[in-house]
Amino acid sequence: MNSTELFEQIRLKRSFLCVGLDTDLNRIPEFLLSKEDPIFEFNKAIIDATADFTVAYKPNLAFYELHGAAGWTSLQKTVKYIRTNHPNIFTIADAKRGDITNTSRMYARTFFNHLDFDAITLSPYMGHDTVAPFLTFEGKWVVVLSLTSNDSFEDFQMVKSSETGKHLYEEVLSKSVNWGNENNMMYVVGATRAEKLTSVRDIVPDHFLLIPGVGQQGGNLADVAKYGMNKKCGLLVNSSRGILYTDQSMRFASAARDKAMALQNEMEILLKNAGLI
Repeated sequence: MNSTELFEQIRLKRSFLCVGLDTDLNRIPEFLLSKEDPIFEFNKAIIDATADFTVAYKPNLAFYELHGAAGWTSLQKTVKYIRTNHPNIFTIADAKRGDITNTSRMYARTFFNHLDFDAITLSPYMGHDTVAPFLTFEGKWVVVLSLTSNDSFEDFQMVKSSETGKHLYEEVLSKSVNWGNENNMMYVVGATRAEKLTSVRDIVPDHFLLIPGVGQQGGNLADVAKYGMNKKCGLLVNSSRGILYTDQSMRFASAARDKAMALQNEMEILLKNAGLI
């Protein structure tokens, strides 16, 4: 899937919603725990309930690796289920990998060939050769960490170079923008940093941005669209806990659908205001 095809899905669904599948056994409805694979059963219900309103799903690997081989099986089944039943929905492995070239090749084969994800989140801080192996896979994407939404982002990302006057996150964008292109590279920019999106767009005007932090982390969707939207929308806004754990009863999937629909309704207005639909 290239950027034009992703934009076509955004226009079709009038949504740029990404649902984060951060499935925590301590938070899913209790009745599911008796199932053979409660993580997959929860994911399957959430996917079927929200697929009409989302263009991407993003499992966070930490929630699966925690359970060892069983967790990897749940992840495989989840991605296969999306591929089989909702083949036009983009899939992102939120893995935040970043290692030497030979190791990166193995990670790339794992997530792109074996698990069949469309994209993977990567840390760029060891440099170009840690990202390059992922860019050799046709039709696959890397999602490079740039400006995150966590509390201590300033520890490194806002450090300013005495030579260039740029913050570290701006250096990351400037150095990496030519590693790939707008059809195989995205950037993570936290919704809680919406005011920084102008400077991000100055450097990467045409790339898609994966935006976490809307909802429980306090990010504002309208501000994200105001400062970050481009001519192809250029945004995938993620919501995880705000959709997944709305309800703990038998109607948890219906409640998740309502939350996803509400976000899609907001996004449709923002897309119309931008003249994109």
